[in-house]
Amino acid sequence: MQEWNWKRVAKIVGTILLIFCVLVTTMLGGIVLANVNNVGRLVHVVQLIHSDYLEKVTTDQLVEGATRGMVEKLGDPYSTYMNAKENQELLQMLNGKFGGIGIVLSLKDPKRLVVLSTIKNSPASQAGIQLGDVVSEINNAETASMDQEKAVDMLRGDPGTKVSLALYRESTNKTFTVSLTRENITVPTVDGEALPGNPDIAYVDISQFAPDTGTELKDTLTKMDIKKFKGLILDMRYNPGGELNAAVQVASYFIPKGPVVYIVDKKGNVDTEMTENKYLGMPMVVLVNEESASAAEIVSGAIKDDKTATLVGVKTFGKGIVQTIFPLDGGTSVKLTTAKYLTPNKVSINKIGIEPDVIVELPKGQPATISPMDTSFDPQLQKALQTLQEKLK
Repeated sequence: MQEWNWKRVAKIVGTILLIFCVLVTTMLGGIVLANVNNVGRLVHVVQLIHSDYLEKVTTDQLVEGATRGMVEKLGDPYSTYMNAKENQELLQMLNGKFGGIGIVLSLKDPKRLVVLSTIKNSPASQAGIQLGDVVSEINNAETASMDQEKAVDMLRGDPGTKVSLALYRESTNKTFTVSLTRENITVPTVDGEALPGNPDIAYVDISQFAPDTGTELKDTLTKMDIKKFKGLILDMRYNPGGELNAAVQVASYFIPKGPVVYIVDKKGNVDTEMTENKYLGMPMVVLVNEESASAAEIVSGAIKDDKTATLVGVKTFGKGIVQTIFPLDGGTSVKLTTAKYLTPNKVSINKIGIEPDVIVELPKGQPATISPMDTSFDPQLQKALQTLQEKLK
């Protein structure tokens, strides 16, 4: 998941128009801008396609191909061109509502489609798909060379339609197949309750940062009557991040008045995101792991720098860059990395991650007890509870 700022930028639109003009001009037989910054090569290729390529190709196809190719050439996995369908799916995902099966894929291994989590009560969770399962086939298509965007496109679809998955589970060393019926998926991002067996400890899990996450957290804390608890465990393990503004809203509950994050663009301009005066001021422990990324790291980094809580777990993912979505014509868009973020102490964690105060690793193959139903806590959650109890003495 990435941080989003919505803008319309003339440079991007101008680039698309430039390519469009080159293509149209070439179709009419004119040659323009030849050999100026390699545009001549582009003109030549377009000429060859229209004069010699066997199949018919439309201008729209060439414009889309050129646009997608430019962005892919950046070599940045977080910068992508999205056609109208892909853009619509992204908007649905950001709003937390889409047609699909309820799987969240891990960012950690780009060469494999590893299940990071399943959404509660979704077709995937009801089918018993687990954290760490590897999706090896989607509708009989092997995924070994498939990027995540393509996979997500195949997993989503209209409610009522079916999709077949082959999954490999390392703990059993077996591959199994499931057939799932897509549903309307609404992603709840915040879950809160008293920690089982510990009525004076509040437990809050934030699974990602969607536009409504700040509101969800407010409603959850109100419903829990958070002031009746002595301490709080905030669980952001396996949280891939999401919306920047949501991260600022969430952090406002957990750090006092001051900066949450600094956003620095390529020219060195700095945008400072400040808290919203909602600080709870209660003893707290935060759980993070290697899958806690982007917006989750913004919140974790602010908490660590302000020393308002103890971080427990393992080093976070290390995604300290911001993506901006630029709307284009025809419902398309381009998503580009446009800035980096720094923690309140002006520390960059990109490709570095955030080191917890207390390091606790999960034994290989043991799942984390996210939103536990009983007192069978994993070692990280056990340590978080122990650390918080020591604070409360």
